[in-house]
Amino acid sequence: MAERRMFSKTIIDSDAFLEMPLSTQALYFHLSMRADDDGFVNNPKKIQRMIGASEDDLKLLIAKSFLITFDTGIVVIKHWRIHNYIRADRKHDTKYTEELSMLNVKENGSYTTCQPIDCQVVNQLTGKRDTEDRLGKDRLGKDSIDNNIKLSKKKYGEYHHVLLTDEEYNRLVNDYEESDVLAGIKKVDEYCQETGKRYKDYNLTLRRWGITAPKKAKIEQPKVVIDPEEEARQKAWEEGFHDA
Repeated sequence: MAERRMFSKTIIDSDAFLEMPLSTQALYFHLSMRADDDGFVNNPKKIQRMIGASEDDLKLLIAKSFLITFDTGIVVIKHWRIHNYIRADRKHDTKYTEELSMLNVKENGSYTTCQPIDCQVVNQLTGKRDTEDRLGKDRLGKDSIDNNIKLSKKKYGEYHHVLLTDEEYNRLVNDYEESDVLAGIKKVDEYCQETGKRYKDYNLTLRRWGITAPKKAKIEQPKVVIDPEEEARQKAWEEGFHDA
């Protein structure tokens, strides 16, 4: 791991960064200094305690999308690739390959979470700096990947974190009242925005804890019982009608 790190003024001079408390800004710098060559930190809480920052400082970095979190407790610096350029012959690839596989690199160089089909992009870009020439080539491939994602998953919620296929959404509406489904989507979407947490299966997440209302009661259609005598009379009437 390198001893020196760089910081882009585009990020640290932004209003979003400068409006944070100094303790939160300091935590960001310390996390960035201790990140591996792909921007991952496996002990963010230890670093937070070590420099005397509060849990609120760490939560604020996540809420402001300066950090991306994973279920393992590992975090990654969202704008790492904007800050740092490390030559391929000097770079040590991250050990956290599973977390890396859950990320994509946006056109501006920042990390973002992705669906499995989209994650192929980040594997192609690992260890390489986003140059203008390569961006032009990668963009063509990424556009086709994005189109495939749009066909399979749609974004729901104010912050667009909840991803569902049409089939998944329709099944949810079939099982629950649509108003309850929308309330559950709002709940999960806001939770993801506040904590930075992402889920692989939002349909399952909604069913587990997002939607708190009970399922719709299944209404059984009443069975129609036909009286044999009435059926015989009806048949005789129809035959007489046609003979006439």
